[in-house]
Amino acid sequence: MIQRVTVPGLFPPPVYSHASVVEAGTRLAFLAGSVPLDSEGKLVGEGDPVRQAEQVIANLTEQLRAVGSGLGDVLSTDVYVVSAETATLSAVWDVVEASGLSTGPHSSTLLGVSCLGYPGQLVEITATAVVPDGAPADGAPEAGA
Repeated sequence: MIQRVTVPGLFPPPVYSHASVVEAGTRLAFLAGSVPLDSEGKLVGEGDPVRQAEQVIANLTEQLRAVGSGLGDVLSTDVYVVSAETATLSAVWDVVEASGLSTGPHSSTLLGVSCLGYPGQLVEITATAVVPDGAPADGAPEAGA
């Protein structure tokens, strides 16, 4: 069974869920890319990849909480940054490290890309996490899940 979760308090995604949880011996959550939008869908930190990374981590934290997981339960991430400059990628990675996300340790890929889905978006992080046994999920399953 797949439980698809749209997180209350985050901007509703147009055609995907914030997270999907699959029961497979160990519960895993496959999270959609966390983006730098506030709960009203407004871009946070226009032109500032560090500020956007902070918002992305805050939104990722909410996605994880909604499925009963947390930053320490993350198994893998992909971190996308609109930049060809390693200094910019490193500045975003510093935000990831400071968040506690990298203390798993988890597997991660840091990528410089040419563009992302929302106008002005500079950072996005996808994640897969373990959902600990007995952890309650705050988000309700979507219809058809």
